[in-house]
Amino acid sequence: MKKLVAMALALAMTTALAACGSGAASSSSAPAGDASAPAASSEAAAADSGSEIEPVTLTIYSPGNENSVPTKTIIKYAELVKEASNGAITLDVHHSNELGNDAEAIESTRMGTIDIIFAGTSGFTSFYEKAKVLDLPFLFDSAEEAYDVVNSDVGEKIFADFPQVGLIFLSEGDNGMRQISTTNKPVHTAADVKGLKLRVPTSQMYLDCWETLGATPIALALNELPIALSNGTAEGQDNATYHLVANATYDSIKYFSNINYMWMGCTMAVNALTWDKLPEATRKVLKEQATVAAKYSFDTIAEDNVTATKTLQDAGVEFDTDPDIQSFKDALGGTEFYKRYAEEKWYDQSLIDEILAYNK
Repeated sequence: MKKLVAMALALAMTTALAACGSGAASSSSAPAGDASAPAASSEAAAADSGSEIEPVTLTIYSPGNENSVPTKTIIKYAELVKEASNGAITLDVHHSNELGNDAEAIESTRMGTIDIIFAGTSGFTSFYEKAKVLDLPFLFDSAEEAYDVVNSDVGEKIFADFPQVGLIFLSEGDNGMRQISTTNKPVHTAADVKGLKLRVPTSQMYLDCWETLGATPIALALNELPIALSNGTAEGQDNATYHLVANATYDSIKYFSNINYMWMGCTMAVNALTWDKLPEATRKVLKEQATVAAKYSFDTIAEDNVTATKTLQDAGVEFDTDPDIQSFKDALGGTEFYKRYAEEKWYDQSLIDEILAYNK
């Protein structure tokens, strides 16, 4: 029965993993309380600078399908930009693998075939290692904190060298906080993951984290996960709440723990040569509204997490909403864990310190 529910919900909430690693269906607009301020901001921008902006059409792309959060975000961004520019700036929206997967689309944006890309931050790290700092565990306490940090001067510092790889950073959107869910026992403290066979993405940092915590991490492709959970090859997974429902990977899951151990982002970037050719007034609108669109992605995922939690609870999954997060941090050795990467090119202790101090 769970499987039938999972398949139905996957059709409604599914998203191509190519977009920001994965995504989920969401409501068509951000919460009313958040939407009012951007609207006013857009109207003001239109009144102040719309008449100065030259007409231009730019291509924007996210690989996910029309129900994915990244695609909903770029559609919202196109609306915001059109309004703020009095219709002068048109964003030609493409999605659903029309222009390639994450890696292909990011490369096309670097080349200028695509003007603007919104894709998983991890997809940029193969050629822009400085962004790997965002993969460190327990860097942020919540998605709300992540938004504040990555869309501040700190985010600008992280992506300051983007022009060297043919891109300009616009904003950082959300792809969820990673949690832990299991088939055989609840997880409340770090001691509960000792020996746990946990599926993780094929990333060295994820493997390092869970090995240090005493688990037995297993790197598997997402499409292999449901079978692995059902036959005991894996006893749990680390993933964002809404991802479990969107990707239908919860059929065997009995316990869920909100440990907020790692945040995932989506990066909005524009081709550097395209950017250089744009007038300042156009750049101003694109930059300002990119941050508004980023907030929309955070708000949308927050809504999706609420819906997904209800779906999981209805399926019999038990939630621990107040686990001993400090025990996980202590088991990693606190921020000393980060220093294992100190010799890598992307590592910047001063930047990490600034992130950790933000909003504290």
